Amino acid sequence: MAVAFLLPGAPFPDPACAEPDGLLAVGGDLSPACLLAAYRQGIFPWYGEGMPVLWWSPHPRLILEPRYVHVPRRLARVIRNERFKITADTAFAAVIRHCATVPRPNGQGTWIVPAMETAYRRLHELGYAHSIEVWREGRLVGGLYGVALGQVFFGESMFHFEPDASKVGFVTLARALAQAGYTLIDCQQTTPHMVRLGGFEVSREEFMRRLEKALQAPTHRGQWSLVEGELVCQFGVPVVQSFSIQTGGRGGHEHCTHT
Repeated sequence: MAVAFLLPGAPFPDPACAEPDGLLAVGGDLSPACLLAAYRQGIFPWYGEGMPVLWWSPHPRLILEPRYVHVPRRLARVIRNERFKITADTAFAAVIRHCATVPRPNGQGTWIVPAMETAYRRLHELGYAHSIEVWREGRLVGGLYGVALGQVFFGESMFHFEPDASKVGFVTLARALAQAGYTLIDCQQTTPHMVRLGGFEVSREEFMRRLEKALQAPTHRGQWSLVEGELVCQFGVPVVQSFSIQTGGRGGHEHCTHT
C-alpha cells in the first residue's frame, strides 16, 4: 500500500491505513493546527534532517496509565532523598534544545530538527506543549516535554545529564497527571526504559478507543507551574494537585486516498 502524500492543510488519512512500520503519510506542515489535528487522531511527526515531514501511527502502541506508573525501589529511594528539584514550564526552550542535542546511547542522531523545535516552542506559547525540568544545585540535569490534550499527555522526548534525572521527572509528571484525572500517557515507541516504568503495548484499535474517550475531557490549556507542590495553569486553574510518590505496578477520520 502506497503512503499518502499530504498537501498543507489536507486532512490525515485513517490511521488504520498506515504501513506495517507505522508510517502513515508524507508532507503537510508543522503548523499548530496540523499538529493538534494529528495528535487528536493518534498521529505524530518523526523525521530527520533533509527529509520531508513523516507522520506515524505505530501498531502496536506503547502507552502508560498514569495511576499505574511503576516506581522501582531504588528509584523511590532517589526520590525520597530529594536530590532533585522539579519544576514545570520554566525552561521549555532549554529542555527541547537538550533533547535535540544530547547524544543518544545508540549513537543515532536527533529527530528534533530545527523546524520541529520551532513548531513545539510555538505549541508551548499557545499553552498546549509542556516541559518538566529536573534541577540539581541550580543546574538543569534532566527533563522531558510533550503535548497535553484532554486527559492525555503525548510524550515526545526526554534527556538527562545525571543518572535517574529524567526518570524522576517522568514519575513526578505521571503521578501528578494521575491526581488530575489524566488517564493516558502516549509513549509512542516501545523502549525497555518506558516498559520498566509501567508502559505496555496495545493495538492501534485499543489505543484509538482510549484516546477518543480521554479527549472528551476539556484541555487544560496554559502555562503550567509548580506552586507549593501543586501544578497550576497561568490563569490560576489547578491542573495537577500535589501527590506522594508510591511504589507499585500496573494494576472521525478521512478514508485512505493514496498517491
